[in-house]
Order: sequence, then structure tokens, then C-alpha cells
Amino acid sequence: MLKPNLIPIIRKEFIHIRRDPRSLLIIIIMPLMQLILYSYAINMDVRDVKLGVLDESRTPASRDLLRRFTGSGYFLQRAALDTRDDVEPLFRQGSVKAVLVIPRDYAESIRRRTSTPVQILVDGSDSNTGAIILNTAQQLLTAASMDLSAAGYVPFQIRANIWYNPEQKSTFFIVPGLIAVLMMMICALLTSVTIAREKETGTLEEILVAPVRPFELIIGKVTPYVVLASMDALLILLVGRFWFGIPFRGSPLLVAGFSLIYLLSALSLGVLISTLARNQQIAMMIANLGTMLPSILLSGFIFPISSMPKWLQVVTLIVPARYFLEIIRGILLKGNGFDVLWPQAAFLLGLSVVLLAVSVKRFKVRLE
Repeated sequence: MLKPNLIPIIRKEFIHIRRDPRSLLIIIIMPLMQLILYSYAINMDVRDVKLGVLDESRTPASRDLLRRFTGSGYFLQRAALDTRDDVEPLFRQGSVKAVLVIPRDYAESIRRRTSTPVQILVDGSDSNTGAIILNTAQQLLTAASMDLSAAGYVPFQIRANIWYNPEQKSTFFIVPGLIAVLMMMICALLTSVTIAREKETGTLEEILVAPVRPFELIIGKVTPYVVLASMDALLILLVGRFWFGIPFRGSPLLVAGFSLIYLLSALSLGVLISTLARNQQIAMMIANLGTMLPSILLSGFIFPISSMPKWLQVVTLIVPARYFLEIIRGILLKGNGFDVLWPQAAFLLGLSVVLLAVSVKRFKVRLE
């Protein structure tokens, strides 16, 4: 039985929630979004792996082996290679995640009932996904080998080779991903309280009478955080390189330039959140939920995007961390250059411009 003096307090809280749609959004919608994202995104199964094929045999026997891969539901053939020199460019561009190499004497060795090597090459820059791909490929090859053995043939040899991370160290996969996640979270959180703080302390009116335009005001507020965020990014990269031993196979200048673009997109998102939030507490809550969950679940940081439902893969296209993960892992682990990574950088730059433009527009509306 509720005490009579508690009823007005409970009624007041319900009225407060009803009159504050943003708080209502956080209380009701955010948990539902988290439930949906966790349910669909946390999937360690790897399916529809982009497969390259170097079939030097070009015989019915080699095509039968290839059908085992493409018919399994785990692999999709994306490229037919002519020589082994074609393997690395495809890996560097991310066009394929694995390459099946069938030797020239494959069919002849089966006919003569002698052992023949079959090789699977795997992109190990994502050690978690790489290990799953390798295990799946080995299972398919083992099944094919057992079928040959049952038919009276000598089973072929399986040779696996992991590229970019041959020791399959999880830190090579985790640390570059953490760089993207932490930079997004820190930068968005730093700037999400800028305008919200002015509203909360009542000093926004004093700023509005200053002889500056809204765009200049927002740029002036973002600039100090660009400097602070750049220092954070440098510190994180140094710790990853010298403490965890992450390889640095690409250009430092390229990392600096692309990181600056990524920082700008994260800071722009924080400014937009700041214009939306009424106070610092709500701004920080939105910043944490709006950056942490998508950056971890929908960026490919831990869970392969190819394993998510198609509609969720479309949602990942607006997650900045997805593109920076491709950039940072490509430069650090693969040594990729501007020719491979410019589309990701172009998207991040365009996103920054859009977020800043929307922030200025909303700020103008509040001025009016």
C-alpha cells in the first residue's frame, strides 16, 4: 500500500517524463534499440565470405572442389585469379577475405591416387574473422579429402597461410579497433556538452549578443577540442605501437591526415548532440549511447558486418567508425595507401560537413 504523500511525487515524475520527450525517448526507445542491436549484431558465425579462386588445374575435379565452397553457404566467389601475384592486391583492397589455390596437377594427382596440396590463403588482419574462415575452409577441405579417401584415392594435403597476422595475435585485431571506438567516444563526449553547458548555466544569452555568426561560434567551440582530440589520438597510437607492438606498415602522414578527418566527424557529431540536448547530463547520455553502441556493434570492430542481416548492413553505412576501422587496420596492418582508402576518407569528410551544417541550422533556429 503506497503512502499518501508518495502519490503526488509519483504523479509529478510522470508529468515530468511526459513533458520531456527527449527523456522519454531515452527511457523507452534506447533500451529497445539496444535489445535489437545486440540480438542481431552479436553473431560470431561467418557467412558469405568473399572468396577468390586461383584454379590452375581448370578441370572437372577442381570445379567440383570449388562447388563444395560456393555451395556450402559460407563462401561466395568474388574473383577468379590468373596468377599468385593477384592475391595481395585483392587482400589490400578488401575485395576478398580468402583465396583458394588449386594446383595445376590436382586432377592428375587424384587420378594417379597420389597426394596433392591444396592451399587456402586467409586475410588475417581481422584475426577473429580470419580464424573462423580458416577453420571453416579446413572443414570443407577435410570433408572433400575424406570423400576421396573413401573412394579409394589418396587424400590431398591442406596448406593454410595467414596473411598480415600470421601468429593470429588478437591484439593486432583489437587495438586498432579500440583506437576507432575510443576516438569516437571521447571526441563526441567532449563537444556534446559545449552548447548544452551554456544553456544549463544561463550564459547562452550573453554569447548570443556577441558579434559572431552561428557558424563562427560553432567553429570556435570545436577548434580547441580538435587540438585536444588530436593529442588523444596520438597518445593512443603510440601506446598501441610501443606497448602492444602493433605493426605500422603504412604512412604516418596518411594516418595523421585520415585521423584528423575522423576526429572532425566525431566532433561534429558531438556538436549536433549539444544543440539537441537541454542540459549536460542528457548530452552525455546521448553521446555515450549514440557512439559507444554503434562503434562497437555496427562497425565491424568485433562482429563481421557480412554476418548481419541485410537491413542492418544498410544501417552500418552511416556509422563513421566502420570506415575508420577499414582505414586504420588497412594502414597499420596491410600498408594500404591513399589509392585504396580514399573512398572511406571521402565519406567521413562528407559526413563532417553534413553534421556541421545541420548543427548550424539548428543553432540558427534557436536564435530565431
